[in-house]
Amino acid sequence: MNNAHELPLYHHIINGDIVKPNSGHYIDVHCPATGNLIAKTADGDATDVDLAVNAASRALKSTEWLNISVTARSKLLYQIGNTVLANAQELSILEVQASGGTIKRVMGLDILAIADLFFTLAESIKSYPFIENLPPKILPEQVHTMVVKEPVGVCGIITAWNFPLLLLSWKIAPALAAGNTVVVKASELTPTSTFRLIELINQFLPAGVLNLVSGTGINVGDALVKHPKVNKISFTGSTQTGRNIQVAAAATLKRVTLELGGKGAAIVMPDANIDLVAHGALFGIMMNSGQACESASRLIVHVDIHDELIAKMKTLAEKIVVGNPLDPATGMGPIVSEQQFNRIEAYLRSAQEQGAHIITGGKRKIVAGFENGYFLEPTILSNCQNDMKHACEEIFGPVVSIIKFTELDEAINIANDSIYGLSAGIWTEDVVAAQAIARQLEAGSVWINDWHMMRTDAPFGGMKQSGYGREMSHNSLNSYTELKSISTAFERDPRKKSTYHLVHTF
Repeated sequence: MNNAHELPLYHHIINGDIVKPNSGHYIDVHCPATGNLIAKTADGDATDVDLAVNAASRALKSTEWLNISVTARSKLLYQIGNTVLANAQELSILEVQASGGTIKRVMGLDILAIADLFFTLAESIKSYPFIENLPPKILPEQVHTMVVKEPVGVCGIITAWNFPLLLLSWKIAPALAAGNTVVVKASELTPTSTFRLIELINQFLPAGVLNLVSGTGINVGDALVKHPKVNKISFTGSTQTGRNIQVAAAATLKRVTLELGGKGAAIVMPDANIDLVAHGALFGIMMNSGQACESASRLIVHVDIHDELIAKMKTLAEKIVVGNPLDPATGMGPIVSEQQFNRIEAYLRSAQEQGAHIITGGKRKIVAGFENGYFLEPTILSNCQNDMKHACEEIFGPVVSIIKFTELDEAINIANDSIYGLSAGIWTEDVVAAQAIARQLEAGSVWINDWHMMRTDAPFGGMKQSGYGREMSHNSLNSYTELKSISTAFERDPRKKSTYHLVHTF
């Protein structure tokens, strides 16, 4: 990076070195709260990707990384977790300035969750079955077989802009824990905190183990997915991009993990505590200005409590402090970019055209001192039907669509009537009955009387077109390893084996 008085330039990190982009070009990075230009990031291309992948490929085979023990990797993960905590303020400010996420959330939740994930995996790999000895079997012959879980190889990591540090950690933590090498493609909208975290982590790693290439999906992401030396792709982002990645990865039969879009449905039962639901439902959708794939964007409410719940939610939504994300008093920051802001507005117009009612919000919020920021009022839509465009598609903004139901089966059908299957939930006083309902909901995560409840020791991921594969917990290690069986014969003389006599002709 440049001197403090100059606009920061973020380059690539390849083989442990800061590397300028092959093109010589950079992409503007703007602060969504002000609209101001805050940095420039490298506009990478296939040449840069090739350099990074080759560095990762060499590092994968180097004795310094290849022969590292599980104990040493565990200590390394602990070091990384502690480094995240030690640099929490710097990392948080970089992320807030570029993404618009609130400082209260990034420092109070994300940083702690990131460190906890590294600590969790540091413990998990101590007992993870990297080597499993199978018991001897008499038939067909007596052999000793060892099942080994080895690194899958060079992993291409493509992260999204909404939770830059968190999503990065979900991917690189298990990749490194399993002994892989990595090439990261950060979002060009929010690259700053990613660059800094990778820079910090690299002080503990052999050169080439962890690399970063900045740039667009068209130039960098596509080259990474198609590179023949990349063994696995892990992607978080839109469902359409996930489809494209799956098609492109098929040419080289890459392993793929996809965490894609969502249209989280929360069923509000008639016995639910309306005050608690009003707070919880707004938390489910308004956190990070609704820019979370597992947000509770559909609220399926029983007719008996529908009107009362909407009234309470309206009152609370209008109290949410929208403004400067660096102010600890702020509850909701800006939308990440003008393009995304305009996209949300288009959905709101469509909702009204199809008959939905705006109960509150729906307009641009002018914040004093941040007049050029992309702020949107917390928005509640009623009179929604599940087949309306805004209720079917992922808006990715602070907009909740409220749908009525009368019978439980109807509510479950509405919740499941979606191409997505990332998150779902139930609000009720009967948590025993809720367990049975949860089993009927087609989603990778189901929350009862809560939302956004993610544990680092529990798997997270989607069903249907929300993707496949799981992140976090020891389960995440499975997609970063390859299985190998190694068998050793007890009887060395093949002539004494029964199977030998089935085929020999001499």
